[in-house]
Amino acid sequence: MSTVLCLTSPARGHLFPVVPVLLELQRRGSDVAVRTLGRHVAHLTDLGLRAAPLDTATEALVHDDWREKSPMRSQARAMDTFARRAPLEAADLRAAIATEQPDLLLVDSMAFGAVAAAEASGLPWATWLPYPAWLRRPGVPPFGPGLPPAPGPLGRLRDALVAKAGTGPERRLTAAVNVGRSAAGLPPVGHADDVLLRSPLALSLTAEPFEYPGGWPASFRLVGPMWWEPPMPEPAWLAADDRPVVLVSTSSEFQDDGALARVAVSALAGREDVLVVVTLPADQQRGDDLAGSGVRVERFVPHSAVLPRASVVVCHAGAGITLKALAHGVPVCAVPFGRDQLEVARRVERSGAGTRLPRRRLNPERLRAAVADAEGRRTRAQEVGRALRAAGGAPAAADALESLLASAAPAGRSA
Repeated sequence: MSTVLCLTSPARGHLFPVVPVLLELQRRGSDVAVRTLGRHVAHLTDLGLRAAPLDTATEALVHDDWREKSPMRSQARAMDTFARRAPLEAADLRAAIATEQPDLLLVDSMAFGAVAAAEASGLPWATWLPYPAWLRRPGVPPFGPGLPPAPGPLGRLRDALVAKAGTGPERRLTAAVNVGRSAAGLPPVGHADDVLLRSPLALSLTAEPFEYPGGWPASFRLVGPMWWEPPMPEPAWLAADDRPVVLVSTSSEFQDDGALARVAVSALAGREDVLVVVTLPADQQRGDDLAGSGVRVERFVPHSAVLPRASVVVCHAGAGITLKALAHGVPVCAVPFGRDQLEVARRVERSGAGTRLPRRRLNPERLRAAVADAEGRRTRAQEVGRALRAAGGAPAAADALESLLASAAPAGRSA
């Protein structure tokens, strides 16, 4: 029996998507240990995983990117938080290796210190990416600003100039990666995607045609989106209402994206053909002032109960909810606020599975029109959903991890 050690960033949007992989490995006979958010240790323990919390100092370094007014500055500030966490994550992984004596490491790609410590450990290791990769690939615009594809010579020139100039988030991303590498005693890299290419296996929780096609490194496996949520019964009020649902979802990690909820209520209240369900999962997010005919405001509603009935999802373009919705064949109206969301929203638009509304243009009239447009794209969303599910999910990810471990077996264990 092999022992797998997994470490996540301190965020639900990073933990929940990888849980199905861990459960699949457990089902196949692996002993699985996890270092993650303290609040979910009990949930994972109930699943039979050996879970323990991250260093409390790591969890204390929460994102404050919501203080910035522009999405690009917000992205850059988020990278600074990842950089501050990196030395703590490196120490966390080294301590966990000493305790668990694992055969295989699975590390969140955004836990830069842990990624570097995994590389330095001598153990077989892999990463997973819960949102689009920042890889430089032919025909793919530089990562960060959510630029539209621009084919032809002029497009290639634009992308080359943007890449040469370097966006603020891209520079900060590379700097954050190198903070982690320094903490693990490794030399710096020249570009953030260099560290992705060093991973023997990178599990990307997306797939084409949502993603830009082609140019993937051999170490990448596009396994499609996965999800898990803490057990919760379907609310009685939801079961009692048989109308289709418009789900309005904000970030699970505070981003001050309450404007999306307020504008959505103003835009959609009074529709008699649907039930509008607004979720505000971040602890600091308040919904006291949200009210409207046909609108239900909740801290959390199990997506497993809502998505099969959803006609459209209106969201902040977080990769988790976006890909989960599309995997259910539900079109998305994406309103990005920062982080990876500009890239996710652009992919929603490019794939034809929904609509993109920039934050600066958010108002009730425009949102109402964007939602109506997205609702008309259900056929395409279903096509994209079938492709996402066909990527294989947790079984495909577990196959790739077991192959990695098997190929490394002759080298023996090193810690």
